[in-house]
Amino acid sequence: MLEANPLQAVRGKTPLAGAKFFDERTDQSETKARIIQKYFYAWAKVIIPTTKQHGGKIAYIDLYAGPGRYKDGAASTPLLVLEHAINDKDMCSMLVTLFNDASKDHSSNLQQEINALPGIEKLKFKPDVQCNEVGADAEKFFAERNIIPSFTFVDPFGYKGLSLKIVNGVIKDWGCDCVFFFNYGRINAGLSNDKVKQHMDALFGVERADNLRKKIEGKTPDARETLILEELSQAIKGMGGKFVLPFRFKRGARTSHSLIFVSKAFKGYEIMKGIMAGESSTEDQGVASFAYSPADASTPLLFSLLQPFDKLLADLPKVFAGKTLTMRQIYENHSVDTPYTDKNYKEALRQLEAAGVITADPPAAQRPKRKGIATFAEHIQVTFK
Repeated sequence: MLEANPLQAVRGKTPLAGAKFFDERTDQSETKARIIQKYFYAWAKVIIPTTKQHGGKIAYIDLYAGPGRYKDGAASTPLLVLEHAINDKDMCSMLVTLFNDASKDHSSNLQQEINALPGIEKLKFKPDVQCNEVGADAEKFFAERNIIPSFTFVDPFGYKGLSLKIVNGVIKDWGCDCVFFFNYGRINAGLSNDKVKQHMDALFGVERADNLRKKIEGKTPDARETLILEELSQAIKGMGGKFVLPFRFKRGARTSHSLIFVSKAFKGYEIMKGIMAGESSTEDQGVASFAYSPADASTPLLFSLLQPFDKLLADLPKVFAGKTLTMRQIYENHSVDTPYTDKNYKEALRQLEAAGVITADPPAAQRPKRKGIATFAEHIQVTFK
């Protein structure tokens, strides 16, 4: 359970490196905010029924919350989450919120904006706004305490305060998921900068960071990106984050930063994959790019993202040759670390059935039709020849 002051870090420090971020909204910041909000609302709907029987609380945690509004007056994610909770009967009585920012100006302004929200008094649990550096004390808190089901957003402007221990700490308990902002541009540069070695070691782990520095030496920009993001994913998985899903933001041909989703549950992974697919700016044969800008298909990409639909059609008969599984089992066993959603699998299986590569029980002729095409429900048994 969250305590009154969970981030017992040094107070009074006011780093303003991220202040310009809130000057104005950009297309990328709006996309990022939509992803966070959509997932939080979907996550809450899944978690709340069980939580009602066990403690009756869920939490939204933002460790770098900002001032609450952009300079154009638009509300940022903390205020939008609270506005949603005020108008949601379950959230109104169950939601615990913790908003932290190392800037006194940001935290003070956020508190004022929260106080001014219409209906804020309806919330059973008053929002907790704090002003702390995120560092070793935060790592210790999350590592040592069992916390209520929580969705945590970690959005540092650069890399200070972002560590494997923070990520692992906020997802270790039941019902806890996390999204963090990965500033690829700054971290790519930081790996070669001895002055920030401690921050890189905290993010990747000392041994992995040392090995990564050797691997990326002399590599092309595209190869460096693939190696860095792959090592980050493996580091997270090594600490308990079973499912890792990136969404990239690009400037021109280069990735500037990513949102990285981490969960221990396939259901959360499935929900976020659907959301990120919907926010992708491009798709190839119905397969989402998981990026906010057009991507070059010739560039090596993280976790084999941006594979064409044709590859899925060719891959399934090889992977499952001679086996019989349900559509849902095929999806869960094959989709992790790929860009494919359940819709892609249903369409692939329909095409494979029509081509005689698989048999389905019940067959297409006996299944309901939608727009003249037989549906492919999750329970349908599929046999690969």
